[in-house]
Parts: sequence; C-alpha cells; structure tokens
Amino acid sequence: MSWIFSTSKSSGPLPPLTTLQQQRQRQIESLKAAHSTLAEIHKDVEYRIPFTVNNTTININILLPPQFPQDKPSVSVFPPVRHHLIDSCGGSMVISPLINNFSMHSDLGKIIQSILDEFWKNPPVLANASPGLPFVYNNPSGIPPFSSPGFHFVPTFPLQDISRPVTPASVQVPAPDSVPSSANTSRPATSNLITDTLSVPTADMQTGLNGYAYKMPEIPDSFPDLSNLSSNQLKEMSDQEDILLEHFVNLPQLKQITSDKEELVNSIIEMAKKNLQLEPQLDGRRQDILYKYEQLTQMKSGFEMKMQRQHELSESCSLSALQARLKVAAHEAEEESEDIAEGFLEGKTEIDDFLTSFMEKRTLCHCRRAKEEKMQQLIMAHEQFHAPL
Repeated sequence: MSWIFSTSKSSGPLPPLTTLQQQRQRQIESLKAAHSTLAEIHKDVEYRIPFTVNNTTININILLPPQFPQDKPSVSVFPPVRHHLIDSCGGSMVISPLINNFSMHSDLGKIIQSILDEFWKNPPVLANASPGLPFVYNNPSGIPPFSSPGFHFVPTFPLQDISRPVTPASVQVPAPDSVPSSANTSRPATSNLITDTLSVPTADMQTGLNGYAYKMPEIPDSFPDLSNLSSNQLKEMSDQEDILLEHFVNLPQLKQITSDKEELVNSIIEMAKKNLQLEPQLDGRRQDILYKYEQLTQMKSGFEMKMQRQHELSESCSLSALQARLKVAAHEAEEESEDIAEGFLEGKTEIDDFLTSFMEKRTLCHCRRAKEEKMQQLIMAHEQFHAPL
C-alpha cells in the first residue's frame, strides 16, 4: 500500500528557475539596487517609485508583463504630466527610446535612473487629464492584459476630476442698465437678496479651489405651506413675482445659506486682517533673507578666491614644478662656477678666494642635480603606480 501514499511524502526540491525567470529576477534586483525608494505593489509584477520635483510628488509606475524581459516593460507616471518623454495623448505613458528599445541585455535599473535624471534636468508640468492609476483602471496600449489572482490594490490617490476645478455655480443677472426701467421700479427689494444668494453652489457638496467644502442644506420633497394651497392660488402666486419672491426668501434653506455666506465672509475678513498684521513680520523676515543672501554671496566670492589661490600654490608645489626649479637652479649654479673659473684664469681673483667660491658653487650645482635626478625617479614611480592596469 505504500505506493498509494507515495505522492503524500515530501514534495522534494522546487524545480529550477528557467532562463527567462532568472533574467526577470536579475532585472528586478537591478531595479531594487538602483532605487532605494522603490515600492513593491505586486510581487514581481508592479513597482512604484515616488519622486518630488517643484513641490509636486510624481509616481513612476513600472509594470512587468508575463514574458518580461523578452517583452519590454510598461512605464507610466501619475498624475499625468507634460514632458517630451511622456505620451502627449494620455500624459502618463513614458515613450523614452530606452523603453521602446528594451531587450534581454538592457538594465532596467539604469534605464529608470536615466528617466529620473531627465525629469530632474527638465521638470515635467502637470497636465489636465482624467485621474486614475494606470494598469488598474485603464488598459495601457501595447500591453496584453493578464490576471493577477489574489491581488487587490486600493488606490490612495484622490479620484476627483482634476481636469476641471469645481467652482460655485453662478447665475448671470443682467446689469441694471440693460433692464427696462419698468422692471426696476416694479421689482421688490427682496430680488437683491435672491441675486446675492444664487451664487451659492447648488450641489450637495462643492469643493472650491482652496479645498473649502460647503454642504448645501437638504431640500425637502414637499413644502407644507404650498401643499395647502389650491391650484388657483398657486397659479396666482406664480404670476405675481412679488409674492413668489417673498415666499422664496422666507424659506429656512435660503436663510441658512445666507447665514453661512455671511459667516464665511466674516471669517475671510478676519483672516485678511490677521494676514495684514503679519505683513511687517514678513517684510522683516524678507529683509533678513536678503541680507543673509548678500552675506552668502560675499562668502562664496571669498571662498572662490581662496580656492584659486590654493590651486595656484598646489600647482607651484607639484613634483614637476619642483623638478623644473631644481633643474634651473642647478644650471644657474653651474654658470656661476664657470664665471668664477674664467675670472681666475684672467687673473682677476686670488687662488684662495677662487678655491673657496668655486668649490662652493660646484658643490651647490652637484647637490641640485642630485636632487633633480631623485625628483625624476619619484615622478616616474608615481606615474607607474597610478597607471591603469
């Protein structure tokens, strides 16, 4: 019966990796080694690298197809940007030649690093496009879809439409000059209140450019005051604009909107006053920064002058410069000894003086030549030590 349970024993060692799998692992290891901020979204399939440029965080998404590295990877950015390396249609797919010409022998880590370097040299600009993470909500062109069992990724990016900022809906009211005089005289004073409050957003929740969210009051399905009126009374109210506007102004929802608007205006005024009070402090800080920048410029100029002086001194004390000086000094000492010898032969110098000065100059000449030869040996040894293998 042992043959029945033979398959229930230890499963044995795992099958060896294929050549394609080994190449895939090497590319992934290269990517991890080149980028310390790499985040693994889906093991061996999807990775993300965030980087910040011009106070904007941009994510580089890297998707590895099943036959990678035989098939080239798909690289995209989020949010969509405008750049010469980015597809102008969608604003997210990277169309770098390094990606398009990717092969088995390419280095994915170096390719992504070159793309990052290009982004640093020429910062991308955010584009107005529909949000959404590539590879999760959209099917990128050129990459066949493949399933990822057991993988559920919840995006952390806001899913609001960034292509069009949401602003309060406004109703255009004709200017006083364009309205007939009869309409101006017959319109009650409550119409001004109506036009003031019509600029409030009409949706349940509206977000402005500064991130302020305003929640509209709930509008009931029916109005008890109007439910008790007859059809003739409703028609009469509809025909008489004064009565209709008076009823509209007395609605609690409109009163709440008006109250909220006044509170918001008062808070904006208070904030503006606080900002004006901080203006002298801001000007003082600005002057301090300008003064420190001027000091930095002066210190930088002084540092550059000292660096130039240090470079000149180091050049004058190099081995080749010292050897040249020793050679010139030895030649000068030799010429001086020859002049002393000619003067002695002409009878201009006594023998004692000749011997003293001649021996001194010749000794100095031979010492300088010996030092010059020793310096030459040191230079040759230094060049051989630093020569490439």
